[in-house]
Amino acid sequence: MKKFLALLMAAVMVLSICSAALAEEISVENAKDVWAEKWADVDTSKHVVINYMTTGDAPTTGANAEMLAELNKILTDRVNAELNIVWISWTDYLANYNLRIASMDGSIDLIGSSTDWLDAWPNAKRGGFLELSEDMLAKYAPVTWATVPKEHWDVCTYDGNIFFIPEDNYSQWTNHGFAYRLDWAHEAGLADGVKTWADMTTYLKYVKATYGDKLIALWDTDGTAYPASGYICSFVKWRAIDGLASGALWGGYLDDPYTINCLYLAETDKLVEYAKLAKEWDELGVWPTDVLSNTGADNRMEFRQGKVALEQHHTQTWTGLVSPKSSTDNTMYLEDEDADVGFFYWGEEAGYVTRDLVTHGVAAVSAASANPERTLMVYDLLRNDRDCYDLFNYGLKDRSYAIDENGYRYTPDSYVADKDSISTNWWWGRNDDLEIPSAAMNWDAINALYDEYDKIAVMYPYEAFVFDNSNVQSYINQCNEVYSTYMKYICFGQYSGTAEEIVAEFQAALKAAGVDEVTAELQRQIDATYKK
Repeated sequence: MKKFLALLMAAVMVLSICSAALAEEISVENAKDVWAEKWADVDTSKHVVINYMTTGDAPTTGANAEMLAELNKILTDRVNAELNIVWISWTDYLANYNLRIASMDGSIDLIGSSTDWLDAWPNAKRGGFLELSEDMLAKYAPVTWATVPKEHWDVCTYDGNIFFIPEDNYSQWTNHGFAYRLDWAHEAGLADGVKTWADMTTYLKYVKATYGDKLIALWDTDGTAYPASGYICSFVKWRAIDGLASGALWGGYLDDPYTINCLYLAETDKLVEYAKLAKEWDELGVWPTDVLSNTGADNRMEFRQGKVALEQHHTQTWTGLVSPKSSTDNTMYLEDEDADVGFFYWGEEAGYVTRDLVTHGVAAVSAASANPERTLMVYDLLRNDRDCYDLFNYGLKDRSYAIDENGYRYTPDSYVADKDSISTNWWWGRNDDLEIPSAAMNWDAINALYDEYDKIAVMYPYEAFVFDNSNVQSYINQCNEVYSTYMKYICFGQYSGTAEEIVAEFQAALKAAGVDEVTAELQRQIDATYKK
């Protein structure tokens, strides 16, 4: 295994060097010259509308329509195309998203997707996405083609065909944990903040005793955020295979990632520990007594307002919470000048985090698109052209945003969110080479945490793995149902009897649902992929 990993890393380094050399020849700096050359003989005489589908609720601000009008002037001038955004509302988003792709009615062209939360591979295997040849990408998306390393194209490839374009040049971390009030942790005697789960309990007890009568709850969760895997992975270096199930059910230990386990069967003792901790937190009153039906809660907004002590989400969310000016809703900083926000990330005690998947955000072309070539041309402009990028990501200059003397982006005094904000949910083509840093962000705190991550981060070990679930999907569905049924009781201490009893019952239900059959099929396909 060690020899295999060493050979793999050596191969990746060679590919990276070759890709870097090519990227020096084509970049965002000389993109216009590249497009002039590559697209000189492309027939763009017919005006087309490119329908871009993304998840989210459609914005209603006038600035969004005006931004698109300005963008479409550029796109029309450059490639005789215009862009229309098709929104898939967050309500039942995944089912509606998949149905829209499957309809194959030609109403969508450019699709935002992901291998870990938007069924990118299942949709590709069902024929929803167009196979993108190297020649096609090099011709119609030449800047993207040249600047994405070969190894990143490789992980977008299935059965010899490229199906997506990765958002692989954008700095973000989506590992989960708890945002908490660092100033309150200091008051609790935690000089370095919360660094362990034991510290977290100390923090919660202090906040309950000191500020409990002023808060809605310590954590006003709606009972759907399950920290059990985060607890376990704070002690053992384990990584789930993304995109299989709602819970982190299957994966492997990082020192032997290609031996597949079910986390909740392999780590019985740690799961029992967490169940006991959840009962302790329940008795402490960390969450509301009606936690499992608390559907109206908006814990993140309440955290911004200083009304709760915890917010569970990922690092990117924390970057906004730790930055006083990042949102007008961060009123805790107005009410308390000493307010500060820390982040206790899952894996901190074990000393590791996993880097984001290259395919966490990808763009695909619908297999039913009538204009796939023009779709790629539009994508290349949105990702690599300064004018298009700024409009599509930031909006109208001096209305939606402005630039200060240091080159940072800020909202002008005239800005009114309900009128001047824009939204495109462009999570599939952001580019660090064109990003304008926000003046509202606390870069000292953010960069310090990112530097810490960089020192301990490991690569996601299953990037090249595409699972054929056809033989075991019914078992996966059953295991998902068992997970959802039991985890809400375990994670929020809402079970009767002992922690050992509820965990044993959960494990028996997983066995009955077919967890071992899925594990065996995963192992067979993992062996075929990595142990040739």
